Amino acid sequence: MPVVHVKNISIGGTHPLVLIAGPCVIESESVALETAEAIQKITNQLSIPWIYKSSFLKDNRSSATSYQGPGLQDGLKILEKVKSEVGVPVLSDIHDQHQAAPAAEVLDVIQIPAYLSMQTSLILAAAKTGKPLNIKKGQFLHPEDVSHIVKKIEYAGNHQILLTDRGTFFGYHNLVMDMRSFQIMRQTGYPVVADPTHAIRIYGISSSDPKGGTPQFVPSIARAAVAAGVDAMFIETHPDCKNAKCDAASMWPLKHLESLLAQLKSVDELIRNMKEITLS
Repeated sequence: MPVVHVKNISIGGTHPLVLIAGPCVIESESVALETAEAIQKITNQLSIPWIYKSSFLKDNRSSATSYQGPGLQDGLKILEKVKSEVGVPVLSDIHDQHQAAPAAEVLDVIQIPAYLSMQTSLILAAAKTGKPLNIKKGQFLHPEDVSHIVKKIEYAGNHQILLTDRGTFFGYHNLVMDMRSFQIMRQTGYPVVADPTHAIRIYGISSSDPKGGTPQFVPSIARAAVAAGVDAMFIETHPDCKNAKCDAASMWPLKHLESLLAQLKSVDELIRNMKEITLS
């Protein structure tokens, strides 16, 4: 399996579990730095490599008046400050092929949102930057179908690919995280990532409504995903979830992040000492 390199972090192969974490959207420089510094302290204590994630633009909000983020220019400035002051690689998503080049000047990982995961022009523009890409598997895709996305990226000469499952449609408004997906997506040859904080969103209900998510299920889904052999964990977290400007009902509280990560690290270490069972 190819190992994806993000600065001094190696993802995949025999390397330990990596964390991708941060608030859903960039709300302000102060919230971004506060969250990044807190996560840095936690991951240093647990010796978990991590990448900071926050969106400079959330373009798939349910309301035209919902907060969408500071935008490309201001958002990248904040991410650049997080990167330089905290000393952590940064990840954010792009929604348009014209955002790829300016985003690549700051981002260490470019993410493709789930709803846009099959957009060829967007995929090729991101791939041609040469940056590692994190592809969010669309809720509407069978895990086998990510092979089509992978081939597009490889066609552009990029082989630094992460494949993230954030759930699959399970009737209207609900998602389910199928643990088989990770084994299927790994057949592409690339590292796989689990995103339990999006899997527990209740779509159709505002993310500011407490009924818009079931974060109490994040630990069990995350532990199961690590046991299934994922290479990285994607967790949106916030110091004040109730007042967050996006995905308030589904982000994992920052104050509980350390205890969750400690469990995930223990499961990861246990699994890595096991011999894989194969059927002949």
